[in-house]
Amino acid sequence: MKLLLLLVAVGLCSAQYNPNTKAGRTSIVHLFEWNWGDIAAECERYLAPNGFGGVQISPPNENIIVTNPNRPWYERYQPVSYKLCTRSGNEQQFRDMVTRCNNVGVYIYVDTIINHMCGSGGGSGTHSTCGSSFNAGSRDFPAVPYSSLDFNDGKCRTGSGEIENYGDANQVRNCQLVGLLDLALEKDYVRGKVADYLNNLISIGVAGFRLDAAKHMWPGDIKAITDRLANLNTKWFPGGTRPFIFQEVIDLGGESISVNEYFGVGRVTEFKYGAKLGTAIRKWNGEKLSYLKNWGEGWGFMPSNRALVFIDNHDNQRGHGAGGSSILTFFDARLYKMGVGFMLAHPYGFTRVMSSFSWPRNIVNGRDVNDWMGPSSSSVSINGDGTCGNGWVCEHRWRQIKNMVSFRNVVDGQAFTNWWDNGSNQVAFGRGNRGFIILNNDDWNLDVTVNTGLPAGTYCDVISGQKEGSRCTGKQIGVGSDGSARFQISNNDEDPFVAIHVDARL
Repeated sequence: MKLLLLLVAVGLCSAQYNPNTKAGRTSIVHLFEWNWGDIAAECERYLAPNGFGGVQISPPNENIIVTNPNRPWYERYQPVSYKLCTRSGNEQQFRDMVTRCNNVGVYIYVDTIINHMCGSGGGSGTHSTCGSSFNAGSRDFPAVPYSSLDFNDGKCRTGSGEIENYGDANQVRNCQLVGLLDLALEKDYVRGKVADYLNNLISIGVAGFRLDAAKHMWPGDIKAITDRLANLNTKWFPGGTRPFIFQEVIDLGGESISVNEYFGVGRVTEFKYGAKLGTAIRKWNGEKLSYLKNWGEGWGFMPSNRALVFIDNHDNQRGHGAGGSSILTFFDARLYKMGVGFMLAHPYGFTRVMSSFSWPRNIVNGRDVNDWMGPSSSSVSINGDGTCGNGWVCEHRWRQIKNMVSFRNVVDGQAFTNWWDNGSNQVAFGRGNRGFIILNNDDWNLDVTVNTGLPAGTYCDVISGQKEGSRCTGKQIGVGSDGSARFQISNNDEDPFVAIHVDARL
């Protein structure tokens, strides 16, 4: 019995669920395809002052250069080696970014590609971001080094060598995902090379990892690798701190692989979250916001303390991955802000905000034929009004989203309370006695007095504006001595929702 308890304790210690963000910071942002210098500057000038906990960065390791089409975003997901040089910058610039962001308490989470190397059709030569030589046809990657012995070609039982049936877990994990060369992660040598790469990043100061395509790796192989990882750098983290692990596992139900299989390693991406919330906010399939009263586990989601949640990510905002056309994106800005606002107010899961670049959508036969495009500029420009230029969307800089990141920090640890709905698409809820949000997604005006649970006073709505000194730049909400307040929200408002919290009280 004592041995069993010891084994359980060891398992709990090695699983890496804690995001490691600084106290009082509860969300991270994915600065998709940003370069390292721009991320460092953004940590210092914007993310730290506004309470963001960290940044998920694009893969930092050497990748193939794809010229047809010209430099698509997905070339970052076709590794050639574990050297730290990409179009986001070189190793020196990467180290500088990590140091500068860590120094202001905004930590770095690396998007990590360890399931595969580049595609089997990637050719050979030195057309890679560090100039390393490789030969995809012969499975030769001397900069690691990997050889034909280090791939799963012999284990895949399909005629094409690719995944042909997602109902077969062996195919999903042993065969090639869209032609990408599948690493044999059961081999001790391969595990060692992957762990060396991750440990190098830990030594530089990163706080954790997103494991891309985790669904295509056996959980036991992932655990064998993460068990080899060092504790985080004590220059910025307490001794014994384990790296945060969150795994990309698309599980909408009905397939052979479940998110539950990955809980022994770390958190898992909850793809049902954005798909189902998008359906509810779009009012598709008869869904209503009033149905969200038991949002979270009550909707069949994984346990909250195992979930990383998001409205959209770099894949499904392009129609890939999971969720289809129900996924809310910056192209649907009004609905998108409502979705992100709801997510940041609700206690379920650990939250990640998306920050995108734009591209000219061109829908042909239901598919965006421009979904491959990379960023139009390598550098993010900041306009005088705080928005971004050069094609960068920067949703994290939208006032409504930035202020809801602060809202989540203020209400952290508070219970889900004071739910109200009209039986349709007007809903409200509080977070203990520290915050309250109310949304009107109906086609008529909202005018209601409800209990907020907040102390009496005059509050600034952080959606239409914010508190600046002793005044509100947007709507003011008066909360009475009994905690009740009257809310009036037109269905024609630019943002048909209101959020107040105790740090926005005059």
